Amino acid sequence: MSNRVLVLNGPNLNLLGLREPEIYGSDTLDDIAGRLEDRARELGLEVELRQSNHEGHLCDWLHEAQAEGVKAVLLNAGALTHTSLALYDAIRSIKTPVIEVHISNPQAREAYRHKSYVAMAAKGTIAGFGAYGYEMALEAAARL
Repeated sequence: MSNRVLVLNGPNLNLLGLREPEIYGSDTLDDIAGRLEDRARELGLEVELRQSNHEGHLCDWLHEAQAEGVKAVLLNAGALTHTSLALYDAIRSIKTPVIEVHISNPQAREAYRHKSYVAMAAKGTIAGFGAYGYEMALEAAARL
């Protein structure tokens, strides 16, 4: 098994730092990537971050993670968390552990955000700790 962790970000997460900073904070994906790369080095891991606004890309990347022997996937599926049976099926189809990440706490938000298809298939979920949740998820991945 490799020491590579794939970090996948779904729709609208390319707008982090601009979009609703009162909910998502002021960190951009580049800010998060920099901190994850630093922490990954400390943990003896490599990280690769990707973002797409398209569900199929996320499914393809999950399949690729399995094929390439990736240690774990950190997945912030954005709004697809609550709607995507395709992501649920993709996660269930691979042996690679997937850790769900959310910057905000979906359970403390609108009722339609309370159901997570990703959580139903993921190894675990980290939510509500802002951008730091990605680092928490990386530390969890290192222990797998």
